[in-house]
Amino acid sequence: MSGAPAGRPHLLHGSDEALVSQAAAEVVRTLVGDGERTLMVDDLLIDDDVNVHRLIATAGTPPFLSDRRVVVARGVERLGSDDLAVLRSYLAEPLPTTDLVLIHQGKAPKRLVDAVTSVGGVVASTDVGASRRDRSTFVEAHVGSSGLHLSGAARSLLVDQLGEDVNRLSGLLDTLSSTFGPGARLDVEDVTPYLGDQGGVPPWDLTDAIDRGDRPVALEALARMVQAGGRHPLQVMAVLHAHYARLLRLDGSGARDEATAGAILGVKGFAARKALERTAAMGPDAVHEAIQLLARADLDLRGRRELPESAVLEVLVARLCRLSRTRTPSARSRRR
Repeated sequence: MSGAPAGRPHLLHGSDEALVSQAAAEVVRTLVGDGERTLMVDDLLIDDDVNVHRLIATAGTPPFLSDRRVVVARGVERLGSDDLAVLRSYLAEPLPTTDLVLIHQGKAPKRLVDAVTSVGGVVASTDVGASRRDRSTFVEAHVGSSGLHLSGAARSLLVDQLGEDVNRLSGLLDTLSSTFGPGARLDVEDVTPYLGDQGGVPPWDLTDAIDRGDRPVALEALARMVQAGGRHPLQVMAVLHAHYARLLRLDGSGARDEATAGAILGVKGFAARKALERTAAMGPDAVHEAIQLLARADLDLRGRRELPESAVLEVLVARLCRLSRTRTPSARSRRR
């Protein structure tokens, strides 16, 4: 017997191919249960040889030598509007002995999501938000389902070490389970040797550290963005330029509240409030100096001086941190 109710379609979608594949493997494992995989599973890739009609024909074929079958369809994002209409027609009256698993790379269109949910199907996005809280939630969920028991410090270490590279988590947990055994209780010293290189981090880890004037953390974030994150130095410059361009637009604008700042910047809520507070904390002189530092670094990266790109960025980040440390709200109030 298999491990889940039959007949419900599953739609898995997300931007990270590895995470989508991992989620699909888990769904198929649950659907097969203790059945014979070779008899139950048909794995199809939508391409020139496999179209939507071949998919529907496979899904509509009764199982042989088993009580149900699992049809996995990869590459659903390649289906056009007419193809999706054919697929929706099948989903309206699916064969009850077939579990159809649809794998869509990227965000699935609403009409496909609605077609799956309207018949009681399961839709799951594998995308993980970029904030640390989102990554923590993702790690907590996967550690919990792995059967391992990691201390709070060990889980926090995983979040920090993986950064944006959360697709490494599944393999890491498998390694830990194989090494220490299912259900093992692990702490920091147990997991540290298996963590590998640090993953990339989102851009605001860098800009937040600069705003705090925290040079060591900012330089670490810079290194992880360029090395693990694979961002080109000019991409890092674009992140920094966008950050300080917001402050420059608010400087002298007369904005005094979140709503006004948001209208000027074209953003809402926390982003507008944060930019407004940062502009007030730095003051016009520091904002203008930051823009000048960015301009000089940009020229250096484009060949004005024969300096390593890493050195140009590190010096820039260190100088921006210095500006933040010397331009705090309390310091400005004491000068008045």
